[in-house]
Amino acid sequence: MDTSFYTAARGAMTQQERMNVISNNIANVNTPGYKTKEAVFLELMHYNMRAPQGRNTHLTAGAGAAVNHTNTNFSGAGFQEGDGNYNFAISGDGFFMLRDPAGGVSYTRNGHFSLSRRQDGFYLVSDSGKLVTDSSGNPIRFANGKIQGTPGIYTFQNTDGMLSTGMNEFQQAAKNGAPILSTDARLQEGVLEMSNVELTDEMAKTMESSRAYSLMLKMMETSDEVEQTVNSLRS
Repeated sequence: MDTSFYTAARGAMTQQERMNVISNNIANVNTPGYKTKEAVFLELMHYNMRAPQGRNTHLTAGAGAAVNHTNTNFSGAGFQEGDGNYNFAISGDGFFMLRDPAGGVSYTRNGHFSLSRRQDGFYLVSDSGKLVTDSSGNPIRFANGKIQGTPGIYTFQNTDGMLSTGMNEFQQAAKNGAPILSTDARLQEGVLEMSNVELTDEMAKTMESSRAYSLMLKMMETSDEVEQTVNSLRS
């Protein structure tokens, strides 16, 4: 009985984690350049069930599943008119490269940029306040009434396993390789890439996880009732 109870408890926790991912997607349905996340499950330990003496069985019992990691869907989305003077979008695969004051590098598809004053002048920055770089990896300055250059578009050998760091930004993992300038993607000015979240899909996943969560709670309740019944018979 204990096994069924803890398996159900683990299942309820897993569905709660999945719901957190889904909720984050829905919350960012209107965030420019946002890419849908999806929870990936990992099967936990399973074992062979005991058979009556003299009989063989191939039945197995499992200990449930857990969320192993989240995948990011980097597929493109449509464009919409931006609400500022420095809006850019990428048509094709690739990212804008951002640099923080400490020298760290991150990447984003959100081209909603603005100007920020630094000690030596104005620079083009992202929504998170990081410096936007050009095709040479240098921060883009603002002088003489216009920005001095355009954002560079960088890509990787593969985007599998890129680390989501929040604020609609990513960092490269070792298996992604070094960033390279994209020769296929095109820079679109004056527009923003929309979120690629499909709201209908996320609502369907919400219903699926809610039902699974309810079933796990019912399984916990039933396991607890059986345990109480067994204990009462023993006494």
